[in-house]
Formats: sequence, structure tokens, C-alpha cells
Amino acid sequence: MRRRTVTAGNLEEILQATAPAQAPEQAVAAPAASPPRREDQGPRTEFEFELPRGYVDESGTVHRHGAMRLATARDELRPQIDLRVKENPAYLSVVLLSQVITRIGSITDVHAGIVERMYATDVAFLQDFYRRVNSEGHTRAAVTCPHCEGGFEVDLSGGRLGES
Repeated sequence: MRRRTVTAGNLEEILQATAPAQAPEQAVAAPAASPPRREDQGPRTEFEFELPRGYVDESGTVHRHGAMRLATARDELRPQIDLRVKENPAYLSVVLLSQVITRIGSITDVHAGIVERMYATDVAFLQDFYRRVNSEGHTRAAVTCPHCEGGFEVDLSGGRLGES
């Protein structure tokens, strides 16, 4: 088999030569394709959240909104060889969260030091959020009202109360 080098100049020429022939009625007017819906773009790999208290940076700015991506096998394995985790197994969640959180507010370089300085309520929220996103694939939870005992779903990814 002979290989052919393709340059930007002759790419269109090659695509036209290798394209299947269209029927006359198809060639006249093909309707414009509508933009793909969100469901058609593949599985969702990043989830937005809103921290209960928020991370306070060195300048005093509070960051509450963020995003977490789905964890990979490497994300789960890497903390096992981390010396900080070997010395203190409770540090595992700090290292793991720092790998999968893609941003908190305007901070895009999320590392273990940032997760260490978060309030305990925010870390607990993120641990539960991680478990829900990676185990169940969504951020909704079934809850029951303690007063009327009515059941409904809430979205744990944040937002204002009453919105979903």
C-alpha cells in the first residue's frame, strides 16, 4: 500500500475525490443540520457545584462556584503512592479532591493546599458530591420533607433554594 502525504493545500481536493457520489435529489438542497443537543454530545464529564460556605483565598475573596470532573482510574490510584497519604490515610480525600476539582471561582490551579484550607463543611460537601457524581452519574438526590413526609428530588450541584 502506498502512503500519500496530505498538505493543507490539497486536502479539499482529496476529500472531494473520495466523497461518495450524491443522488441528484440530495445534491439539490440538503437541509441545514440543526446544532446537536446536549444529549447528543456524549456523556457529561464535568459537574458544576456551589460550596455551602466557600473557599476564602489569601486576599479575602470568597469563591463558592466551581466544577468537578469525573474521576479516572489514575485519579483513584495516584493518592495511594502519595507520601502524605501513606503517613496519614485521612489525607486521601484531600489529594483526590485536588485532582478532580477543575476550578473554584476564578481559581483554576486547584491543588492539595487549597483543599486543606477549605472549611470542613465544604470538604464534606465535596466528598459527598464526588461520591454521587462518580458512583451514580448525577447530582440529584431523593429527599423526604420532615414535616409533610412528601418525597422529591434536589440537585446537589448548587443553585438557589427552590430552583431546579
